[in-house]
Amino acid sequence: MNWLTSLPAVVLVVGWLFVALLVAALARVGVRALVPVGERDRVPQIAMPLMPTLGAAFAIFAALTLASEAGYLRAAEGLVSDEAAATSRLAWAATSPRVQSEPIHAALLDYLRTTRVKEWKGAAAASGGDPATARAIARLERTVRAEATRPELGSPAGTELLVSLDSVTSSRRFRIAAASRAVPGLYVVTLVASGLALIVNAGALIFRSSLRASLLVVGVASVVGLSLALLFALSAPWRGAFIVSGYPLDAVAQDLGSGFFGAGQ
Repeated sequence: MNWLTSLPAVVLVVGWLFVALLVAALARVGVRALVPVGERDRVPQIAMPLMPTLGAAFAIFAALTLASEAGYLRAAEGLVSDEAAATSRLAWAATSPRVQSEPIHAALLDYLRTTRVKEWKGAAAASGGDPATARAIARLERTVRAEATRPELGSPAGTELLVSLDSVTSSRRFRIAAASRAVPGLYVVTLVASGLALIVNAGALIFRSSLRASLLVVGVASVVGLSLALLFALSAPWRGAFIVSGYPLDAVAQDLGSGFFGAGQ
């Protein structure tokens, strides 16, 4: 499913609308071709009672799924905000008395910039295995821990540095775990099948209608197609059409680069 969720929003919308409209057209033509002439009067009698059931099934599946994925996107944004708060806390902890803040701020700035460039999208976001980001976080770890163990620093300042560093690395791990999450394949198949079944049933109802009257089924097909496109666009905040914003981390990096955290020293 990763290749599908990685497609741009325009491709998803156009693709799913095309699939939905194609299924509606094939359903109309297929009923004419496959159903014997003597049994065609029974098609509306069978298809009409199924419309409320299929419509309700798709609506429930779509509503639950889209609500869940929208909530997941908001949760992803919350994780990024928490990570930004952790990096800001470490930046301020490095300004404590007797702490040499410049090496820590430089390592933290390098980590933030590398993360945004190398580890924010695609497979690297889900695996956390980008070499450049691994080197940046290792450098940050060594720099902070070396500073925290200096005897003249004192226990409170050293503890604050280590706790802040642990918060940064933990927040990163939470982000990587969230980026590796995917919608269960069977769930997606069920939702797609219910949507296509609804379109087929609607197409069967208008198989005897004129081409202009048959356009009424376009509304049903469009709703199903757009719902499926929105589902796949929302389901991968680190590799899909709607990439979660990294602005909170960018703001901390900008403050580090401008010297904001050392302004009072």
